[in-house]
Amino acid sequence: MNELHRVPIAAVEGLGPHGESAASVDQLRVSEVEAARARAARFTVAVVIHTTGSDWSRQQLAGITDTLGRYGADLVEVIDCGFRARNQVDALEHLIGRRPDAIISLPVDNLRTAEAHRKVTDAGIKLVLMDNAPIGLIAGKDYVTVISADNFGNGRVAAAIIAPRVGERGSVGIVGFGVDFFVTNEREIGFRKWMRERRPDVTLRLAEFLDLETAGEAAIELLGREPAMDALFVAWDEPAVRVVRALRAIGRDVPVVTIDLGNEMALEIARGGPVVGVGAQMPYDLGVAEATATIMALVGAEPPPWVALPALSVTRRNVVEAYETVWHQAAPAALRLAADASEPQR
Repeated sequence: MNELHRVPIAAVEGLGPHGESAASVDQLRVSEVEAARARAARFTVAVVIHTTGSDWSRQQLAGITDTLGRYGADLVEVIDCGFRARNQVDALEHLIGRRPDAIISLPVDNLRTAEAHRKVTDAGIKLVLMDNAPIGLIAGKDYVTVISADNFGNGRVAAAIIAPRVGERGSVGIVGFGVDFFVTNEREIGFRKWMRERRPDVTLRLAEFLDLETAGEAAIELLGREPAMDALFVAWDEPAVRVVRALRAIGRDVPVVTIDLGNEMALEIARGGPVVGVGAQMPYDLGVAEATATIMALVGAEPPPWVALPALSVTRRNVVEAYETVWHQAAPAALRLAADASEPQR
């Protein structure tokens, strides 16, 4: 593989789920002595995640698996709870019965899954959280740490990308996740804050979905109420895919900005389609950080309570380089061809 491009990334702007200041991933370290101890112990780890079929989750799981393997730990089970709190509670109860040494989990919301996550630690299992710590849980007591992207910063990046399509007095529809979920709440807060500061006369309208499959319907219903809408901000790329498909089905051409750079989103951006850009996370790097924090906890080290990776701004101008930064691999030929065929390009 040729040497990959690297896109500069910004500093973390947001705070953690309980107001924590961000620690750097550089603070996650396993010494040689600790690594030898981990390899001898052969720790077992399970993961509870959402939408395992997505580009993002596959890369995150790859980062977790590769890192655990370096320390001789086994990934014994991965459960996809599909953004449903009841599924997550059931998954955690099942895993408590299996008694792995650690569980890495992405809590669905801030309320309904708190007690289930607390039971993990009560059972003597180390708990590392992805992105979100439910209300009422205490770092160092109920969980080890939260490893996150800067979701607030990603929301602000998305606002900056879409602003030229909206102007000073336009309107933006926010297609948000109607669940009490720190991750998407922070994205929306960051987006709204940037708009209030930089485009105070822009009108913001909200439509919410509770299920990925209804995201497109929520966007179309919003456009039916507000036919002159200039742009849409969608909570993340999986529902954004549904929104783009719904727009095409009714022949609407509305610019869309979202969070995360899946393959389909990258192609949409490169081709000059409705997706004009994204605020990107780096899922493989997040997986590496989550697994490293898990090993640290298992050998008795104490990771910081919140570790965050900064946002990355992706537009048509830098989509190829950004793809390679995010995915740690050369951009596919189809993406390069689409980028070369579109203007302007670099």
